[in-house]
Amino acid sequence: MRLFRSAAVRELDGIIEDMKINLANNYKEPAHRSRERLGARCEELYAAGKLKEADYRHYKAEYEKYTLMLKDYHH
Repeated sequence: MRLFRSAAVRELDGIIEDMKINLANNYKEPAHRSRERLGARCEELYAAGKLKEADYRHYKAEYEKYTLMLKDYHH
């Protein structure tokens, strides 16, 4: 864990934490919304220059990981 993280990284980490909580509590729709928000914010922050290339690749990989995990996660 890095000591000094940017606001963008903290925001994306918060979205992932929300998604993990929703998954742990079996809240399907909020988990899917968190995944969508993660993907959208990752792209927005990178396009605005607020997210470094390495961080962008990391969060894009997290988004893809959760996309596969949630593929069959529905009612």
